[in-house]
Amino acid sequence: MIDAPLVLGVNRTRDASVCLMQGAHLLWAIQNERLTRRRHHRGQLGDFREFYGPRLPWPERPIDVVVECFSSDADMRNLARYDEELASTLRLAPDCRRVRISHHLAHVYSVFHPSPFRDAAVMIVDDQGSQVADLTDHWSGAAYVPGDWREVASFYRADRERVLCIRKQLWDRDDAHPVGLGMFYFLLTQAMFPGEGNEGKVMGLAPHGDARALGLPPLEVESGQVRIPEGWRAVLRERERFHYDQPGVAFTDCANLAAAGQRAFEDALLEVAHWLHRETGLPDLCFAGGTALNCSANERLLRETPFKAVFIPPAPSDAGTALGCAVYGLTEAAGRSGAYRWSQDYLGPAPERSAIDAALLERDDISIEHLSGRDALCARMLDHLRSQRVLGLYQGASEFGPRALGHRSILADPRHAVMRDWINARVKQREWFRPLASAVLEERAAAWFDLPGPSPFMQFAAPVRPQMAAQVQAITHVDGTARLQTAGPEDDVLLRSLLGGFEARTGVPILLNTSFHGKDEPIVEAPAEALAAFRRMPLHALAMPPFLITKRVEPELP
Repeated sequence: MIDAPLVLGVNRTRDASVCLMQGAHLLWAIQNERLTRRRHHRGQLGDFREFYGPRLPWPERPIDVVVECFSSDADMRNLARYDEELASTLRLAPDCRRVRISHHLAHVYSVFHPSPFRDAAVMIVDDQGSQVADLTDHWSGAAYVPGDWREVASFYRADRERVLCIRKQLWDRDDAHPVGLGMFYFLLTQAMFPGEGNEGKVMGLAPHGDARALGLPPLEVESGQVRIPEGWRAVLRERERFHYDQPGVAFTDCANLAAAGQRAFEDALLEVAHWLHRETGLPDLCFAGGTALNCSANERLLRETPFKAVFIPPAPSDAGTALGCAVYGLTEAAGRSGAYRWSQDYLGPAPERSAIDAALLERDDISIEHLSGRDALCARMLDHLRSQRVLGLYQGASEFGPRALGHRSILADPRHAVMRDWINARVKQREWFRPLASAVLEERAAAWFDLPGPSPFMQFAAPVRPQMAAQVQAITHVDGTARLQTAGPEDDVLLRSLLGGFEARTGVPILLNTSFHGKDEPIVEAPAEALAAFRRMPLHALAMPPFLITKRVEPELP
């Protein structure tokens, strides 16, 4: 691997991120928010000087290829300053190749090339990407579209030799009527939950409402193009009526709007997927863009379209485009084989043992057990879980995407609804209606969930089998579904040991698994952040192998 090129991928958009590869070996990938501690932190000047450069483990050798993607006009006007900062912060090879690619093309290389497929249809759907003038995916329509147009959806036919863009949906930013599925869901979210990154709240609220109550029409879909009817545009302008948790706003109105919007989004997405299947005739689908985090819609893609398999990466939103940039640099700029497959998401740089030891120096308020071996640690964790205590789990490299998959997780007993309510109210301090996810042994999943295949990245909400739902009330949503992570034989050893041990003690091969962070914070990254969050939150224990940490004054039990 010594002669393999060192390739850096940089996402300068929302959910800014970087990814470093040496040949087909991914060294690390991380979102900027994990370093700045600001959720959904957008890329900006100073990122490399202040955060990426000093905080990440850069190799001794120089970087051979740098690939970046942007989607902001302001960023495009500052390219020279970005270049200057990068060159002054990192060690670049004298003949370093510098490439910029468009936003949706970076999404494509993040989802198809790391997928298991030989060829596939590719669907990229988000609120808006690059300006048409900056497109680099050789779409034939780009030359014929004047004005300030942005890509909102892109569709491709891809194989291991080429990527062919077959159609895009564009939106003119001078037009007062936004279009596209991503923009629709963004506007729907803003009507109820203003701010950034609140789409999951809409998805969680939707099952509490009646999709027909407001009499809203379906979205208009034709040949992969989605438009928002006037009936929807009028309702989405009624911010005072639907702004959740504001004086005079009825919960029922918000829930009904969420239900109608989720249904309209899902139905339109399925129509688009059917169209794409007719256009390509391919059996497999790759799906990325921010809308691919909608796990309820994703489950319907699996069940209700002609596609035989659907690959959604752990980070389908803008964060994943850094990995896409790196893969593009490896395959297109360096001309090497794109052998990397996104089979696990523990891509962050692993903490040094010295950082863990340093975080544990201040121990006046905590007790620390040093446990020799995974079995001893697992047994003590199971003791706590079995006695209705809530644990933090911090181990190894962090997850790159937004889902906690057992390295930066909060774990709890899934059997009683009070556990969900207590974690929402006391631990995460968020809305009562939000569902909590689960982890399950892959080989036991079919007995508990109706899901056609593994779900290692927690990207699907599957129906809980009715005869099992009463045994897992804390992870069963009001509509009878659960977002789940399946842990297979090749997945994290400690997580599988916990699931197997919990089944041995309770008969349930499932744990409640939600991301380890406080209110309005990103997932914890460093050991010191994990300890600080543990102290602030009413968690009962924190597993940080080889240590198990408890509080001298224990919080109340749920």
